[in-house]
Amino acid sequence: MKEKGIIKVLLPEMASLWQETLSWQPNATQQQLFQKLYELILSGNLQMNLTRITAPVEFWEKHLWDSLRGIAPFLKEVSSLQVKEERINRNALCLRVIDIGTGAGFPGLPVAIALPNCTVTLLDSTRKKIAFLNSLVMQLQLENALALTGRAEEMGRHPLHRENYDLAMLRAVAPASVCAEYALPFLKEGGLAIIYRGQWTDKETKALSPAVEKLGGAIASIERFTTPISNSVRHCLYLRKVGKTPAAFPRPTGVPTQRPL
Repeated sequence: MKEKGIIKVLLPEMASLWQETLSWQPNATQQQLFQKLYELILSGNLQMNLTRITAPVEFWEKHLWDSLRGIAPFLKEVSSLQVKEERINRNALCLRVIDIGTGAGFPGLPVAIALPNCTVTLLDSTRKKIAFLNSLVMQLQLENALALTGRAEEMGRHPLHRENYDLAMLRAVAPASVCAEYALPFLKEGGLAIIYRGQWTDKETKALSPAVEKLGGAIASIERFTTPISNSVRHCLYLRKVGKTPAAFPRPTGVPTQRPL
């Protein structure tokens, strides 16, 4: 069904699953924003290739839930603050977040909706997608999100972006060592990179560690989990920025993927 160019298909609310798996659930406003995001993505999909995941339950699990699973510790903090509304610290979790290679806006847009006190930059090198995302941000009235066109190798050297973020997220972008080279230059010391992965092995962890160290980081943790509906195995890699990233990184455009650390 369409209404004024918007495809109307209802997302499942999944309130109990949100709570059971992430110790958090969206409020009424956030649920409405998730619904509108879904409708806008479906409509945008008619004009460009945004995602093959369009069925309501699959979209909920693989785009919304999966995006927010990476920031589960921060969601728990939000939930604890909201136990008594009068005690909410309006300055809590005012983090600067960047979603590198955002594509159709995941995980960045769900994060912007779930963490309204945080500012989220959606970075992608495809101008057409960024134009769509900026239009989408305006229609969702998300004052804490901004879409920018650029490559991680270039933006990671820009003085307005280098070492200026608390969280850097990458989902389905590149091999892990390449993701680390993209992400760590953006982070302040103490910041956290979150790399979303499917399968992951101890052997891959050992191979990744030296590359992360070269970039001024350390592997903080690697979390294995299963998705709540399809029971797919997923991993999140958490890299902590523990020192300055050497000036040589990120290397010029294309080099990280051609010659991974």
